[in-house]
Amino acid sequence: MYAKDELLTHNSYYAATCTPLPAQPSLKGEHTFDVCIVGAGLAGLSAALELSAAGYSVAIVEGKRIGWGASGRNGGQAIAGYACDQEPFEKQLGLDHAKTAFNITVEGLDLMRERIAKHNIHCDWVDGYMTASVKPKSTPRLYDWADRMSDTYSYPHLQKVSPKDMPNWVASERYHAGVIDNNSAHLHPLKYTLGIARAALSSGTRIFEKSLVTRVKQGVAGGNATIKTAEGQIHAQFVILAGNVYLDGVAPKIANRIMPVGTYIVATEQLDPILANGLIKNRIAVCDNNFVLDYFRTTPDSRMLFGGRVSYSGRTPPNLPNAMRQTMLRAFPQLQHAKIEYCWGGYVDITVNRAPDFGRLGDNIYYLQGFSGHGLILTGIAGKLAAQAIQGQAERFDLFTKLKHLPFPGGRSFRTPALVLAMAYYRLRDYL
Repeated sequence: MYAKDELLTHNSYYAATCTPLPAQPSLKGEHTFDVCIVGAGLAGLSAALELSAAGYSVAIVEGKRIGWGASGRNGGQAIAGYACDQEPFEKQLGLDHAKTAFNITVEGLDLMRERIAKHNIHCDWVDGYMTASVKPKSTPRLYDWADRMSDTYSYPHLQKVSPKDMPNWVASERYHAGVIDNNSAHLHPLKYTLGIARAALSSGTRIFEKSLVTRVKQGVAGGNATIKTAEGQIHAQFVILAGNVYLDGVAPKIANRIMPVGTYIVATEQLDPILANGLIKNRIAVCDNNFVLDYFRTTPDSRMLFGGRVSYSGRTPPNLPNAMRQTMLRAFPQLQHAKIEYCWGGYVDITVNRAPDFGRLGDNIYYLQGFSGHGLILTGIAGKLAAQAIQGQAERFDLFTKLKHLPFPGGRSFRTPALVLAMAYYRLRDYL
């Protein structure tokens, strides 16, 4: 259902401001590779880049086009850490493993910077990210989190912003205080994704576009797996499933552990650069600390990019651009004369506890899912971990496989209404 849903808007600022790669061929006939990856988003492309460099023959099979899913449509915030924060890691794995898991995301940030430099990827990278409290009573919790990440997790990049100094950083009366992560950043995600794809193609990876995978068949007694599309098939020693909510029944054993959530972004027309510079100091990215959150930043061409409206029902909300404009104006009334020029969205894959869900199906089929809205860094490093596991270095990949994940309650028919009700509760809690 979700792979076929075309109700989401595709009037994307990202797509309008970058040059797509030449179309890649669709899969036809029978082929054999060492590794076949399902999904040409950042997780699959990252794994392919690592494996091709290590000498493996690699194919990626993509149902649409490179970067068509969340990798090319997200908020563009490259943030250390996880959507779930550290709680599931600490409770299930202990503090030492939780620290290792957090440091993997920091490594993911370094990996992004390394790849951007090595492959000459022009993707509008800007350092700096702030988490902002909306209410005075939520500021102590935000500060406590910063202290714990600095002291317990030895993360030295966090800077507290007092209520007195907050107007110097964000020109909005909506936000009370903040914490800046000077190591995190934001960028143009589609430019970055296409840059990684270009690097993977140059390293020898084959990418087959518009080739929807209909079946993945496990090999017998350790033999090759078979990946089938309407017009072709690939035999491979290893498979990586990196299609998330767009696998559309290919891996039913893990499908009920993630839920597709529609998330949306708008971009204004170009603003006066003086106005744009005055909205957010140093043009860092900002996100509030509500459960159902808003996030925003200004672009290099002086637009306000504002996101956060979500849909848990699988349907695009009505009158979306105007509804999101009203939310933006609640934060920045000084943009009342700015027109909305772009509005787009897509699905992210969330888990019940919002922790990532990585693992194996049998001996030679790996899967990466459940990035829960924090995928820009995590997808890249997850692809590297899966590639390392295929090469026999599975210790770090297996750290994530130890996390236990529950299915969403209600089965396929009733889990969406249940989630809609749950999120209505959290919205009300944020409002109150």
